[in-house]
Amino acid sequence: MQLKELTGFLESFAPLAFQEDYDNSGLIAGNPEQEINAALLCLDITRGTVDEAIRRGCNLIISHHPFIFHGLKKLEAGKSESEILVKLIKNDIAVYAIHTNLDNAREGLNAYICSKLGLSGLKILSEKSGMLSKLVTFCPLDYAPGVRQAIFDAGAGILGKYDFCSFNVNGQGTFRASPDANPFIGEKNSLHFEDETRIEVIFPSHIEGRLLKALREAHPYEEVAFDIYPLSNPYPACGAGMYGELTKAMNAADFLELVKHKLKIKMIRHSQLPAKPVLRVAVCSGSGGFLLPGAIKAGADVFLTADVKYHDFFDANGNILLADIGHYESEQWIKDLLTERLMEKFPTFAVLSSGLNTNPVHYL
Repeated sequence: MQLKELTGFLESFAPLAFQEDYDNSGLIAGNPEQEINAALLCLDITRGTVDEAIRRGCNLIISHHPFIFHGLKKLEAGKSESEILVKLIKNDIAVYAIHTNLDNAREGLNAYICSKLGLSGLKILSEKSGMLSKLVTFCPLDYAPGVRQAIFDAGAGILGKYDFCSFNVNGQGTFRASPDANPFIGEKNSLHFEDETRIEVIFPSHIEGRLLKALREAHPYEEVAFDIYPLSNPYPACGAGMYGELTKAMNAADFLELVKHKLKIKMIRHSQLPAKPVLRVAVCSGSGGFLLPGAIKAGADVFLTADVKYHDFFDANGNILLADIGHYESEQWIKDLLTERLMEKFPTFAVLSSGLNTNPVHYL
């Protein structure tokens, strides 16, 4: 299949609009029209990863971390990024990174970790704001159901666990068609009054183009009147971290042993073990220390993340059990998550998981 078909699927649940400003997710190398025969899934792209892709006949690598993170101005021999890029181009291998856009997706890596730990009632720990807009449009009364359905089908009108959400009010619109117009109703050069429905829906801002296309195709008027308003409402489908609850409370030490077993972790750095049992658990794969205040505010008994600083453990004591489970260890599940999603969508496509351990941190 073509590369754009696969990347389009990935972006259907982890839109590029979800990534952080500093990130470089998306297609890093390759042609969207390129035919792909097999994909290698990995956490990091290294020289060894590229060699593995060549050896296993993969012309696409899907990684979590972008191997080009900052601007690349020169292709110099001896530089890791340059040598990797040259080898990729020579072997016609495309590269796609799915990083903080997947981290921030409601059904992303944090949700996957939560499911492995048996957590339920999942909620995003820190929902993003500025990701939503409101569309207001007007159409003849008889055409309102069709227009509403078209914009719902395009992805508008979803509020948390509800869809097909809109507000409608009837009123009267006026217009006068110019001599070169082709009016659907009314006469040229004559002021026309039409009973219309005002339709309001909220939508994720990144689907605006698709939404307006659907609106214009479904609307009967030659010129479609609409307004778009940016909203500051938090977006419940996008944000950092996640929390949920165990089926029953556990002793803190026993819970950490469960984490080690379920996530295949050899060691965990943690703050002082509390006397009270653990029930509500917050999770942020990768570097999530910035979410510690949010985890405490959410009433979590424990916060699992990585790259925890020394003084963060002081901040946690008495408030929450803070556990550093390791950056690589928390994100290694990206390969399993993507394998499951891709195989469900494309059951006959070759999806291979990298056998390399790219963790740069070693333990004695």
